[in-house]
Amino acid sequence: MEKPLKRIEALKPFSRDHHHTLLLCWKVRTGLKKGISSGRIKAYTDWFYKEHLIRHFEIEEKYLYPVLGSEHELIRQGIEEHKLIKKLFTDETNIDESLKLIPEELEKHIRFEERIIFNEIQKAASDNQLQKFQQIHSDEKFVDNLTDEFWLYNK
Repeated sequence: MEKPLKRIEALKPFSRDHHHTLLLCWKVRTGLKKGISSGRIKAYTDWFYKEHLIRHFEIEEKYLYPVLGSEHELIRQGIEEHKLIKKLFTDETNIDESLKLIPEELEKHIRFEERIIFNEIQKAASDNQLQKFQQIHSDEKFVDNLTDEFWLYNK
């Protein structure tokens, strides 16, 4: 596997989003291991999806992915992974199974973007594109939903 390049400033906000999403994966796994009800975990994942993940995917697909082009195999894979992850978050019929798969699929996708797609984008992006990345994804502070910190408690 190709070693990641030092992340350029214009892509760092996306990597920070990924950090918070990896924390979501940890929280879901921890909640499941502790036997927390799927309803409590699902309430948190629904909040995270609506407040953070939808926008993150939209920005990637609208601004980052076009640097390589919609027909690029890496971009096609990234978009397919986005579709699968969206389906897991919005699944209302197999919630328990989706909650098990969300951390697996998200972590795999983030590693793919960080190690492969972002390296290719930062090699190919023009200065104008890099400036646009910084404009559209300002370094907003992540504010977590701490109304039910299920990952900290045993039940």
